Amino acid sequence: MSILSRFLTPTSPPLTGLWVWITGVARQPDWYLRHEVEDTVDGRFDMVALVTSLVLLRLEQSDLRIETAMLTERFVEDMDGSLRDIGIGDMVIGKHVGRMVGALGGRLGAYRNALASDAPASDLADAVARNIFRSQPQPGAAEGLATAARALKARIDATPKARLLAGEIA
Repeated sequence: MSILSRFLTPTSPPLTGLWVWITGVARQPDWYLRHEVEDTVDGRFDMVALVTSLVLLRLEQSDLRIETAMLTERFVEDMDGSLRDIGIGDMVIGKHVGRMVGALGGRLGAYRNALASDAPASDLADAVARNIFRSQPQPGAAEGLATAARALKARIDATPKARLLAGEIA
């Protein structure tokens, strides 16, 4: 490959396949139709944050610190780009991205605690109700979403590391 072609052919950022998988899963209609997540900018952020958190928990369990940092950086880059796409200006974009990263960190901690082996099953439904259904959810909605999130976590956890990092989750 010539030097010129290297400059003209952009390389994909690290963990592109994994990030594409995360955002694809977060956009699946089932979350919004069956599990009653609001199909709004906030609801879609909530789902990206949930799926990202589940993957980050797996990366933590596998002691993949560099990959954890790279995935968090992908989250930041994507949120920055999304905010710019909806018209948020340079003067305040850092503040908005900072809030989003803080929200991801808060949710990661809440989901980590709720998914701990000694945590009651109701803890995940409570965390989902607080973080995704900010208003009072319909009866059973938080529990149904928590059950789906547990199933997704099981799929993520069952995926070998190399396939996970490539975004090849079955």
